[in-house]
Amino acid sequence: MEQDDDSQSLVLGILFGIIALVIALVIGVTVYVTNQANNAKPAANVAEIAEVGEPLVKLYFDSGKADLPAVAKNELAKVTAKLAAEPGKLVLLSGYHDETGGAAVNAEIAKARAVAVKAALLSSGVAADKVAMRKPAVTLGGGDAAEARRVEIRVQ
Repeated sequence: MEQDDDSQSLVLGILFGIIALVIALVIGVTVYVTNQANNAKPAANVAEIAEVGEPLVKLYFDSGKADLPAVAKNELAKVTAKLAAEPGKLVLLSGYHDETGGAAVNAEIAKARAVAVKAALLSSGVAADKVAMRKPAVTLGGGDAAEARRVEIRVQ
């Protein structure tokens, strides 16, 4: 009788061990697949589109600010007019920054500037699928700090 209890305990131990391994495997595979799916998603509207030609418009921003400049309305009107004349094209936005401040803060400011321009274009009637944002390979805008704090707008 005692031998049957030992055998039964051994079988139950092995069975529970196998169940635990199967559960761990399922959880591991689920986590792996979820991470792969999340890593495969492109960043929100950051397009891998090459810039073609010179920008149609450059909007210049104050240091550390993402508020649209006073000339933005007139400059964005050029963009909407060009897009209306060539409806098969899209608007490509690229934000830049100068060297003042930390790298992480500057990257966020450059992005916030491009997002502000995108919002202005959308509110002026440009369809969301016609506006793409592109992170430039180098976001520093060159030697002139005022020139560096800009968003370039291309219709291509």
